[in-house]
Amino acid sequence: MDDRSIIELFFARDEQAITQTAEKYGKLCHGIAKGVLGNDQDAEECVSDTYVGLWNAIPPERPEHLCAYICRITRNLSLKKLTSLSRAKRDRALTVSFAELEEILPDECCEGRREGEIAEHINAFLRTQSAQVRNVFIRKYFFFDSTKEIAKRYGFSQSKVKSMLYHTRQRLKEYLKKEGIFV
Repeated sequence: MDDRSIIELFFARDEQAITQTAEKYGKLCHGIAKGVLGNDQDAEECVSDTYVGLWNAIPPERPEHLCAYICRITRNLSLKKLTSLSRAKRDRALTVSFAELEEILPDECCEGRREGEIAEHINAFLRTQSAQVRNVFIRKYFFFDSTKEIAKRYGFSQSKVKSMLYHTRQRLKEYLKKEGIFV
Protein backbone atom coordinates (compact mmCIF):
# COMPACT_ATOMS: atom_id res chain seq x y z
CA MET A 1 0.00 0.00 0.00
CA ASP A 2 1.35 3.45 -0.82
CA ASP A 3 1.95 6.16 1.79
CA ARG A 4 -0.96 8.37 0.72
CA SER A 5 -3.38 5.47 1.19
CA ILE A 6 -1.95 4.73 4.62
CA ILE A 7 -2.34 8.39 5.62
CA GLU A 8 -5.94 8.33 4.42
CA LEU A 9 -6.55 5.30 6.64
CA PHE A 10 -5.25 7.31 9.60
CA PHE A 11 -7.57 10.17 8.70
CA ALA A 12 -10.49 7.72 8.49
CA ARG A 13 -9.41 6.41 11.94
CA ASP A 14 -9.22 2.93 10.43
CA GLU A 15 -7.10 0.57 12.55
CA GLN A 16 -5.85 -0.95 9.30
CA ALA A 17 -3.55 2.11 9.16
CA ILE A 18 -1.43 0.65 11.95
CA THR A 19 -1.37 -2.79 10.33
CA GLN A 20 -0.29 -1.35 6.97
CA THR A 21 2.30 0.90 8.61
CA ALA A 22 3.73 -2.04 10.55
CA GLU A 23 3.87 -4.15 7.42
CA LYS A 24 5.60 -1.47 5.36
CA TYR A 25 7.84 0.22 7.97
CA GLY A 26 8.03 -2.15 10.94
CA LYS A 27 11.47 -3.56 10.09
CA LEU A 28 12.89 -0.09 9.49
CA CYS A 29 11.50 1.24 12.77
CA HIS A 30 12.82 -1.77 14.66
CA GLY A 31 16.25 -1.29 13.11
CA ILE A 32 16.36 2.37 14.17
CA ALA A 33 15.19 1.63 17.70
CA LYS A 34 17.55 -1.31 18.13
CA GLY A 35 20.43 0.78 16.79
CA VAL A 36 19.81 3.33 19.53
CA LEU A 37 18.80 1.02 22.38
CA GLY A 38 20.79 -2.10 21.61
CA ASN A 39 18.15 -4.66 22.53
CA ASP A 40 15.08 -6.14 20.90
CA GLN A 41 12.68 -5.78 23.83
CA ASP A 42 13.23 -2.04 24.26
CA ALA A 43 13.17 -1.62 20.48
CA GLU A 44 9.79 -3.37 20.20
CA GLU A 45 8.41 -1.12 22.91
CA CYS A 46 9.57 1.97 21.01
CA VAL A 47 8.11 0.68 17.75
CA SER A 48 4.76 0.16 19.48
CA ASP A 49 5.01 3.66 20.92
CA THR A 50 5.75 4.92 17.40
CA TYR A 51 2.45 3.51 16.15
CA VAL A 52 0.60 5.14 19.05
CA GLY A 53 2.39 8.40 18.27
CA LEU A 54 1.35 8.17 14.63
CA TRP A 55 -2.23 7.43 15.58
CA ASN A 56 -2.30 10.50 17.82
CA ALA A 57 -0.52 12.78 15.34
CA ILE A 58 -2.36 11.88 12.12
CA PRO A 59 -4.73 13.72 11.94
CA PRO A 60 -4.25 16.68 12.19
CA GLU A 61 -0.74 16.25 10.73
CA ARG A 62 -0.50 15.16 7.11
CA PRO A 63 3.17 14.27 6.62
CA GLU A 64 4.54 14.85 3.14
CA HIS A 65 7.07 12.02 3.56
CA LEU A 66 5.58 9.31 5.75
CA CYS A 67 8.78 7.26 5.91
CA ALA A 68 10.84 10.20 7.20
CA TYR A 69 8.06 11.14 9.63
CA ILE A 70 7.93 7.61 11.06
CA CYS A 71 11.73 7.41 11.30
CA ARG A 72 11.88 10.71 13.18
CA ILE A 73 9.23 9.59 15.66
CA THR A 74 10.96 6.24 16.21
CA ARG A 75 14.37 7.86 16.64
CA ASN A 76 13.09 10.49 19.06
CA LEU A 77 11.22 7.95 21.16
CA SER A 78 14.28 5.69 21.21
CA LEU A 79 16.51 8.54 22.35
CA LYS A 80 14.01 9.43 25.10
CA LYS A 81 13.95 5.81 26.22
CA LEU A 82 17.73 5.70 26.22
CA THR A 83 17.83 8.78 28.42
CA SER A 84 15.48 7.12 30.88
CA LEU A 85 17.59 3.96 31.09
CA SER A 86 20.34 3.72 33.65
CA ARG A 87 23.83 4.73 32.56
CA ALA A 88 24.98 1.15 33.05
CA LYS A 89 22.76 0.00 30.20
CA ARG A 90 23.93 2.72 27.81
CA ASP A 91 25.53 1.53 24.62
CA ARG A 92 29.13 2.69 24.45
CA ALA A 93 29.00 3.04 20.63
CA LEU A 94 26.07 5.43 20.89
CA THR A 95 27.83 7.49 23.54
CA VAL A 96 30.89 7.66 21.26
CA SER A 97 28.69 8.82 18.35
CA PHE A 98 27.34 11.69 20.45
CA ALA A 99 30.82 12.58 21.70
CA GLU A 100 32.15 12.76 18.13
CA LEU A 101 29.46 15.26 17.17
CA GLU A 102 29.82 17.28 20.36
CA GLU A 103 33.29 18.25 19.17
CA ILE A 104 31.83 20.13 16.19
CA LEU A 105 28.34 21.18 17.22
CA PRO A 106 27.71 24.25 19.35
CA ASP A 107 26.09 24.22 22.76
CA GLU A 108 22.61 25.51 21.89
CA CYS A 109 22.22 27.27 25.22
CA CYS A 110 25.35 29.33 24.71
CA GLU A 111 24.78 30.03 21.03
CA GLY A 112 21.08 30.79 21.34
CA ARG A 113 20.44 28.62 18.28
CA ARG A 114 17.40 26.47 17.79
CA GLU A 115 17.92 22.78 17.11
CA GLY A 116 15.98 23.11 13.84
CA GLU A 117 18.27 25.85 12.58
CA ILE A 118 21.38 23.76 13.17
CA ALA A 119 19.68 20.74 11.58
CA GLU A 120 18.95 22.85 8.48
CA HIS A 121 22.64 23.77 8.21
CA ILE A 122 23.69 20.13 8.62
CA ASN A 123 21.20 19.07 5.94
CA ALA A 124 22.46 21.80 3.59
CA PHE A 125 26.04 20.62 4.19
CA LEU A 126 25.12 16.98 3.55
CA ARG A 127 23.49 17.95 0.24
CA THR A 128 26.90 19.22 -0.90
CA GLN A 129 28.54 15.86 -0.19
CA SER A 130 28.62 12.77 -2.40
CA ALA A 131 25.84 10.24 -1.88
CA GLN A 132 28.38 7.79 -0.45
CA VAL A 133 29.65 10.24 2.18
CA ARG A 134 26.13 11.42 3.00
CA ASN A 135 24.85 7.86 3.44
CA VAL A 136 27.72 6.84 5.73
CA PHE A 137 27.24 9.98 7.86
CA ILE A 138 23.49 9.40 8.17
CA ARG A 139 23.90 5.71 8.99
CA LYS A 140 26.33 6.63 11.79
CA TYR A 141 24.72 9.70 13.32
CA PHE A 142 21.02 9.26 12.57
CA PHE A 143 20.56 5.49 12.61
CA PHE A 144 23.50 4.94 15.02
CA ASP A 145 24.94 2.04 13.03
CA SER A 146 28.37 0.87 14.15
CA THR A 147 31.34 1.37 11.84
CA LYS A 148 31.37 -2.41 11.38
CA GLU A 149 27.73 -2.42 10.23
CA ILE A 150 28.34 0.52 7.88
CA ALA A 151 31.44 -1.14 6.42
CA LYS A 152 29.49 -4.33 5.77
CA ARG A 153 26.54 -2.45 4.24
CA TYR A 154 28.68 -0.52 1.75
CA GLY A 155 31.53 -3.00 1.23
CA PHE A 156 34.18 -0.78 2.87
CA SER A 157 36.84 -1.54 5.42
CA GLN A 158 36.15 -0.24 8.91
CA SER A 159 39.18 2.04 8.64
CA LYS A 160 37.73 3.61 5.47
CA VAL A 161 34.43 4.26 7.27
CA LYS A 162 36.26 5.82 10.24
CA SER A 163 38.32 7.97 7.90
CA MET A 164 35.25 9.09 5.93
CA LEU A 165 33.47 10.03 9.14
CA TYR A 166 36.46 11.91 10.50
CA HIS A 167 36.95 13.93 7.30
CA THR A 168 33.22 14.59 6.99
CA ARG A 169 33.08 15.90 10.56
CA GLN A 170 36.02 18.20 9.83
CA ARG A 171 34.35 19.53 6.65
CA LEU A 172 31.09 19.99 8.59
CA LYS A 173 32.93 21.93 11.28
CA GLU A 174 34.41 24.26 8.65
CA TYR A 175 31.04 24.62 6.94
CA LEU A 176 29.35 25.56 10.21
CA LYS A 177 32.07 28.13 10.92
CA LYS A 178 31.45 29.73 7.50
CA GLU A 179 27.74 29.84 8.38
CA GLY A 180 28.52 31.68 11.61
CA ILE A 181 27.96 28.73 13.94
CA PHE A 182 30.87 28.21 16.29
CA VAL A 183 31.50 25.56 18.93
